[in-house]
Amino acid sequence: MTTERSGAEILVESLVAKGVEFVFGYPGGAVLPIYDALFGDERLRHILVRHEAGAAHAAEGYARATGKPGVVLVTSGPGATNAVTGIADAFMDSIPMVVITGQVPTALIGSDAFQEADTIGITRHCTKHNYLVKDPSQLAATIDEAFRIATEGRPGPVVIDIPKDVQIATAAWSSAAPQQRNRYAPQTEGGAKEIAEAIELIAKAKAPVFYTGGGVINAGPEAARLLRELQSLTGAPVTSTLMGLGAFPADHPAWLGMLGMHGTYEANMTMNRADLVVCIGARFDDRVTGRLDAFSPNSKKIHIDIDRASINKTVQVDLPVIGDCGKVLAQLIEAWLERGYQKQDLTEWNARIDGWRARQSLAFPRRGKEIMPQLAIERLYELTRHKEPIISTEVGQHQMWAAQHFHFMKPNKWLTSGGLGTMGYGLPAAIGAQAGFPDALVIDIAGDASIQMNIQELGTATQYRLPVKVFVLNNEWMGMVRQWQELTYESRYSNSYSDSLPDFVKLAEAYGWKGIRITDESELDAGIQAMIDHDGPVFVDCLVAKEANCFPMIPSGAAHTDMILYGDEVAGTMDDEAKALV
Repeated sequence: MTTERSGAEILVESLVAKGVEFVFGYPGGAVLPIYDALFGDERLRHILVRHEAGAAHAAEGYARATGKPGVVLVTSGPGATNAVTGIADAFMDSIPMVVITGQVPTALIGSDAFQEADTIGITRHCTKHNYLVKDPSQLAATIDEAFRIATEGRPGPVVIDIPKDVQIATAAWSSAAPQQRNRYAPQTEGGAKEIAEAIELIAKAKAPVFYTGGGVINAGPEAARLLRELQSLTGAPVTSTLMGLGAFPADHPAWLGMLGMHGTYEANMTMNRADLVVCIGARFDDRVTGRLDAFSPNSKKIHIDIDRASINKTVQVDLPVIGDCGKVLAQLIEAWLERGYQKQDLTEWNARIDGWRARQSLAFPRRGKEIMPQLAIERLYELTRHKEPIISTEVGQHQMWAAQHFHFMKPNKWLTSGGLGTMGYGLPAAIGAQAGFPDALVIDIAGDASIQMNIQELGTATQYRLPVKVFVLNNEWMGMVRQWQELTYESRYSNSYSDSLPDFVKLAEAYGWKGIRITDESELDAGIQAMIDHDGPVFVDCLVAKEANCFPMIPSGAAHTDMILYGDEVAGTMDDEAKALV
């Protein structure tokens, strides 16, 4: 049945048709027709954030936790520009998101009208695609294509900019699905020749390693299962990037822990000494590789990725396999079984790895009653693991400690800002995840500096009765900045100390949250348990050792074997060239 609808109504109907549950947004003049169309419509639940950056990060958290695209709705000008950081964050970390922005009326575009910004130009380099829709009759097809682009291939954000007059104007609308535009068709299966070459290399390797990333998680839960199956067939050890945590269970004997700048000694040494690196859904990020000329120097490299542009971008590989991680893993398993390959005897390789594990690179000192931040994370993990919590983080030392000492057995339980490193991500991301899973335990592990970037979103959780938990490791510093200043700038702590922190407990209570303060080690378990037992939102201010550093650590610009561990002499570890790269 075809009827005449306004552009705003067509937008709402199109979102419903795409199965959208939540829209994270903030109203303004240029999107009031859309908000009017949303009024009283119970098919979509709008989550009113307190800042547009919060909307984008909440949509990211929802998408990362559920596997569904997040949807954002903001007004023109500052509404759109405030969302840009979240859009760029989603682009870097391959998070599917559709961002709908209002725009000034078509006739005023380019005139510097009130709250006008060139949203298309601003977001061109941090989106998979963006649209300026000038005809309401094009809205349904545009939205359909936008969702496909956001979710297919390497996921990412898509922006749809809609002038106000287009929202008001009418066009014919049909309840039938719009005719699809087939302009985007990423390759999803690996070529037969490449698959055959890949399994032959794996079968012959004496010292292989699977280097996995967020692409495995983006490919869905089945990809994680297939990764476990391939590992079982081959016996190869597995490591992961920050974004890939949870794709392989952390309690598996073959698990090496995270690799890279703050990765484990065994993960980085395994990567360096391997004769075959199989990269699955990762992109050889600089925080993983360290100095490129020293990265895995004697290995052959297979790179499995759906994004053709990621191949040979930073590291030259011997065998690229273009395709979806899940489908390629299935192809590899099928080919392995068909050809009757047997698991190599990796006894010697595993013995070398056990030697590296013996360094206990994640060990840390204890300081009397003072709470070491690593211990706080370990106790948080032990007391919550039975609930299989969803963990988000802000960005900084606490983020790395969480990656090291909280352990993930399943995908979609770890939400963090990897590529862009966005402070303020964790709280709104936790809110988005909690919206998607209202009965789950969702915890934002935060730092006292980073949490303040979007702390106003405490009000969002209160308004929508979302029982989010925030666990702050409070060391009264911008911890990672202070650590770099200590190690690189001779302890010249320029503007990294927070000497006017709020009383987080009183602030939380002002927003209607329960506030808890933990001041020494004897209170740690009871404080965490009180947080878990409360059925509403809880803010825990955990006072930790003020100058604890995050180790292991690879100095920027150093080789990935040049790790600093606790107890190492750090003075003079960086040469001038390395310091310049920080």
